[in-house]
Amino acid sequence: MSTATTPAGIEAPAGHPHASIYDHGFVRVAAVTLPVALADPATNAQRHLEVLRDLHDQQVGVAVFPELSLTGYSLDDLVMQEPLLDAAEQAVLTMLAASEELMPIIVLGAPLRATDRSRIFNCAVVIHRGRILGITPKQNLPTYREFYERRWFAPGDDADGVPVRLGALDAELTPHGLITVEDVPGLSLYVEICEDMWVPIPPSAEAALAGATVIANLSGSPITIGRAEDRKLMARSASARTQAAYLYAAAGEGESTTDLAWDGQTFVYECGDLLGESERFPTGVRSTIVDVDLDRLVAERRRQNTVDDNRRTHAASLEKFHTSSTTALFAPSARPASSARPATGPLRRHLDRFPFVPDDPARLAQDCYEAYNIQVAGLVRRLTQIGGDKPGGARPVIGVSGGLDSTHALIVCARAMDLLGRDRSEILAYTMPGYATTEHTRSNAQLLVEAIGASFETIDIRPASSQMLKDMGHPFGDGEPVYDVTFENVQAGMRYDYLFRLANHHGGIVVGTGDLSELALGWCTYGVGDHMSHYGVNAGVPKTLIQHLIRWVIAEELFDGPTGQILQAVLDTEISPELIPTAPGQKAQSTEDSIGPYALHDFTLYHVLRRGAGPGRIAYLAHQAWGDREAGLWPAGYADEDKRAYDRAEIKHWLTVFTRRFFANQFKRSALPNAPKVLAGGSLSPRGDWRMPSDAASAAWLAEIARDVPGS
Repeated sequence: MSTATTPAGIEAPAGHPHASIYDHGFVRVAAVTLPVALADPATNAQRHLEVLRDLHDQQVGVAVFPELSLTGYSLDDLVMQEPLLDAAEQAVLTMLAASEELMPIIVLGAPLRATDRSRIFNCAVVIHRGRILGITPKQNLPTYREFYERRWFAPGDDADGVPVRLGALDAELTPHGLITVEDVPGLSLYVEICEDMWVPIPPSAEAALAGATVIANLSGSPITIGRAEDRKLMARSASARTQAAYLYAAAGEGESTTDLAWDGQTFVYECGDLLGESERFPTGVRSTIVDVDLDRLVAERRRQNTVDDNRRTHAASLEKFHTSSTTALFAPSARPASSARPATGPLRRHLDRFPFVPDDPARLAQDCYEAYNIQVAGLVRRLTQIGGDKPGGARPVIGVSGGLDSTHALIVCARAMDLLGRDRSEILAYTMPGYATTEHTRSNAQLLVEAIGASFETIDIRPASSQMLKDMGHPFGDGEPVYDVTFENVQAGMRYDYLFRLANHHGGIVVGTGDLSELALGWCTYGVGDHMSHYGVNAGVPKTLIQHLIRWVIAEELFDGPTGQILQAVLDTEISPELIPTAPGQKAQSTEDSIGPYALHDFTLYHVLRRGAGPGRIAYLAHQAWGDREAGLWPAGYADEDKRAYDRAEIKHWLTVFTRRFFANQFKRSALPNAPKVLAGGSLSPRGDWRMPSDAASAAWLAEIARDVPGS
């Protein structure tokens, strides 16, 4: 069977807060293809049950099989024969009885007769715990090219409530029925069949507007060249448009090859993202088993208000949809307390350690290309607007420290000047050493500016800073080694005081270098400090992406070889504000020692900003992603010595730090200068993605950490 797993694969014992995916907004689903015994429903029922027993052991909540899976799809006129229909009916009853001891909600295919025997419907039967939850007839019957379904079946679009034969049970068709699962919040299931996906307005689109979050598609779908990609295109677009999960299972081995062939394709999409797919043209059973993020689906719909606007537009056509039944996935004893639920093992889905940085090298390169050019385009437009589109016009003024952020901002400036047809010497770059500036970073800054071809000047801020500290009555002004926040901020503020006055003096604008991660944590000096600029090129880029942007610039050879070597030297330097002097033999000031690892902070930032997640959920996801150094993928170019894991105690500690700082520093974000949004993950501009009162309390979030986040 094919599955999707997390990078970390971290498992917890039953009863632990991280033991079950179902306690964190997920549901495990399976899209299954299996060898069919053509026209032999009894054998097919047993094959289904063999698979389902295994899925039960894997804690799968929803299992979807192909179209007409109990009989086979390629029956032609045999589907109208009474022996076949009698056997199919009995196979459904067999599955119904066996389902009482099985966890999964079962979605299988069978031909069923109307009670008056005048019509046959191509049906998806939804079974759980000995109950029929719904019977969805295929609504759109293809009768073109190789398809002749109207020869055998009646369309189900107008068949609401039509009674069908199913032994002694009273059963009726529910083409517009939604199935709600009471103990899995956010799980509302709707089923459509094969061709229903291919029409301009598929039933699932309306069902999603009516509240369905998970769409199952049982498909026959014979294979021809290119059709597999077409199926994925349809499912991907459906899941992206409707903010839903889309489960697809196609017929495969055992179907008739008289005129056609079958590939048994299965896959699952979520909000346009492929969660997993199985081998095509298999011998034997194949399943795509993944964990669908129900909380994500609900949050995306809540955030994208046009989804509900669309629902109101189509309110009349949605009246036919209804909740056909409800069920509970777990036994009654497991419902009151999550600790009673069995352990599910680690998440079965790809989970990025670095949500802002793709693992796939090609995708990462594409993201870096777009990010860099968004930054450049933003600066070009701003300079153009203020007369900087011609030689001698408004000049970029930038402080260069030899660190990641200012380095990247400088190469953005360089490219902007190239596009404007201006000489790079019109970039006014300054290095402003303070009390803790090292020769290594100062030298890197100078070498880089000279290699770029910008104008370079050094301004020693120590005399002015010392005078200010003395005037303030700060102990350092009298020679005492007191290195407090005032000592640090005087230096940071002095640098930007110089930059703003230099911009006035030379007719330029200060280009801000601070990044998205620093803004989230408030790791910047407010006002006339690195918090402020005339235009901030990095404010939409998190720290974990900036290093990859610089690597991409090197790899693409956007600058010459010597410049690339200096850029690499910057990448190899530890992140430090260089504000506190270091005695010989002491470790230099480290940003991450002070505020925590940017890897974890950016992980939290993404899930707060893009997903709207709370700290309990974030901690669970963080441990799944970061609990094992050796498991899963790392982004291209990530140094081996930088790879590490974080345990639950570390995650809890730094999550608390992030939460406190994020709330306490909103006042800085409320006064941000202009800067371009770069990532779909969001920005923190008060004019863009993020609006938040500066005086909001963090008590509820901190209480959730104390209550729901395990420290071991």
